[in-house]
Amino acid sequence: MKMKKYIPYLIAFSFLLTVFSCTKLDEELYDKIPGNLYPENDNQIANLSVEAYTKFKDLADDKGWWFLAQEISSDEFCAPTRGADWYDGGKWVNMHRHQWTNDDEGVNRMWGAFWTGITTSNQVLDMMRELPQNDALMAKMKEVEVLRSFFYYLLLDNYGDAPYLTSVNDAPAQPFKIPRAAMYDSLVTTITAALPYLKPINNKYMVTRYVGFALLAKLYLNAEVYTGNPQWELAGQYTDSVLAGPYMLVNDVKSPFATNNENNPEIILSIPYDEDNFQGFRIHMRTLHYQHNLKYDMPVGPWNGLAVVPTHFDRYETNDLRREAYHIFGPQYDVNGNIIIDGETNKPLDIDPYLPALYMQAPDFTPEQIRTTGARLGKYEIKMGAKENLSNDFPLFRITDFYLMKAETEIRLGRSGDEWINPIRQRAGVSTWSGATLNELLDERGRELYMEGHRRQDQIRFGTWGNAWWEKEASGPERETFPIPKWATDLNPNLL
Repeated sequence: MKMKKYIPYLIAFSFLLTVFSCTKLDEELYDKIPGNLYPENDNQIANLSVEAYTKFKDLADDKGWWFLAQEISSDEFCAPTRGADWYDGGKWVNMHRHQWTNDDEGVNRMWGAFWTGITTSNQVLDMMRELPQNDALMAKMKEVEVLRSFFYYLLLDNYGDAPYLTSVNDAPAQPFKIPRAAMYDSLVTTITAALPYLKPINNKYMVTRYVGFALLAKLYLNAEVYTGNPQWELAGQYTDSVLAGPYMLVNDVKSPFATNNENNPEIILSIPYDEDNFQGFRIHMRTLHYQHNLKYDMPVGPWNGLAVVPTHFDRYETNDLRREAYHIFGPQYDVNGNIIIDGETNKPLDIDPYLPALYMQAPDFTPEQIRTTGARLGKYEIKMGAKENLSNDFPLFRITDFYLMKAETEIRLGRSGDEWINPIRQRAGVSTWSGATLNELLDERGRELYMEGHRRQDQIRFGTWGNAWWEKEASGPERETFPIPKWATDLNPNLL
């Protein structure tokens, strides 16, 4: 099991565990550090934000649904119904076809996950405000404010108008929503003011100055969607600040997603998943065939579900290294090199990369079609002996995204983005471009950033979100955000 560098994810608030002891019988003893003495040192200050960071954990799986919602609602990935499996009340089909309601699981859990991160950050900040103030504590408070801004960025991106609260102690019982544009303005102001306090270091498990730059670049990149006013110049400027940081492209397309990717120089901010100690990343269980445990010597059986949308698979040229690096298809063999036999069809397991339909039932589809079609996700390394949870760090921000963001701002400003696209295409083994268009760039973002949680936002920004694709009909602009869950509006009518 690999050791994570971000130790605070695995510990609790240190001041709750500190015990003073001494041998003088007349000395006053404490079971914890008195408030007027805490924090005593930089390490104690550093640990104050731990609880807020742990709220990243639920983003990648069904407890929080953010990653699933961004990808399954897009034109690149889906969760097909395979006979009796994967219908689950229609939640997967609804997400892909943009037919969700205000009571679908993804809508409910995503809202809850974002607000858990926001509320925990505010609780930490309220506690910090009551401590003796100094420069180190102020820097830590600014870090947590930007961490909270990350959760708010996800909230405004996915739900639009929503409450904006900066304290738990002073929060109203039933807050009102504010306009999406007003939340955008508040986030830009908060993050910009925090930048001088954030550390200009390479630490993939904390909010650094480069994470602040990245958040501002993302906000400005999507400003037209959020406010109606494009901010391409500012998006390009803050993207430049990220590109000037300590990050670089690696030589291969797979290592940023390896099991031991914690030191990969492409990653700016990531979630440090661990199969035992920081669980919550089970995408391999959701995508692999039932008997892929034989291929990876897994002690658990996968669930045979999620797969690439066939039209997205065709975006990759046959010589594109990412085509095979990011997908699992073709004949499948066990750890000893023997062909795997499907347990129901009794035929060799051969994954046809082309999924025939989103909803597959007999007799309209054969057992082979139901069980063995659709290229499966192979982007995140599945190590031999993988358990139900992966230990791969999940990249929230990665440098190739900012290469392509820089290309986008340049193209939108009437300039060439080729110099930022071509290094990525060269690494993938495909030809370089001259005079790349926005449509070509959107396809390249899909190929490179496949299954990293960006596709829904990209399609909305590029204007393809409402289009019909594969088994999704055209949808209206009301589907660009998710509805606030029914349970939330039942509790607080001010959210209606």
